[in-house]
Amino acid sequence: MSSNITLYSWPTPNGVKASITLEELGLSYKAEGLDVSSSSNPQKEEWFLKINPNGRIPALLDGAQRVFESGAIMTYLVDKYDTDRKISYAPGTPEHVEQTSWLMFQMAGLGPIQGQANHFRLFANMRSDYAIKRFVDETRRLYSVLESRLNESPYLAGEKYTIADIASFSWVRGSPISLEIDLSEFPALKRWIDGIDNRAAVQKGLDIPHSTWTPEQKAEIFRNCRAKIDAMTTSDQH
Repeated sequence: MSSNITLYSWPTPNGVKASITLEELGLSYKAEGLDVSSSSNPQKEEWFLKINPNGRIPALLDGAQRVFESGAIMTYLVDKYDTDRKISYAPGTPEHVEQTSWLMFQMAGLGPIQGQANHFRLFANMRSDYAIKRFVDETRRLYSVLESRLNESPYLAGEKYTIADIASFSWVRGSPISLEIDLSEFPALKRWIDGIDNRAAVQKGLDIPHSTWTPEQKAEIFRNCRAKIDAMTTSDQH
């Protein structure tokens, strides 16, 4: 499908939500990589702040229209381009309400909580056993919510794979190597993850912008990050 879209992103959990959606819809688009791990902070440059005033990826331009925040991007893309309802339900239907509810579950709950778990377990400049336990435990609780839903429904919004699934998949998928969460503890969640992971469009979207790191290299990076945190003295006060 023809479009005039430029995606500004990096292969993070939020970033791939946008690229997977674009790939699932079969849209042509240009991908511009912004390495958010770089000390130069390209996402804070003035030109990009005109696209996303919050200075975060992903963001996109569709012609002159800017869209920022990953959930807004996903919703915009299906509202405008998913006329066949390939990965969305029609507004006004009960399934669309369910789709929106699970999308907001990821945006307001799973993403922020797992993001904090990742920060304190991998990237903080001090160790806090309290914060690690607090956010990893809450991440696991949210996984149990997904597990419960997926025990009664093949997909989060109902019988069909939608943007609600893409949103949570993008976060849950990496937790075994980042937080050492064993997804076999959540059998329905693991089946759901494996099924989505096998989709060709998903595999394409996970590698946009292209990363030169292999899965083994990523796992080693996370091991080193955890080891660095573990070597610190906890900052918690007793």
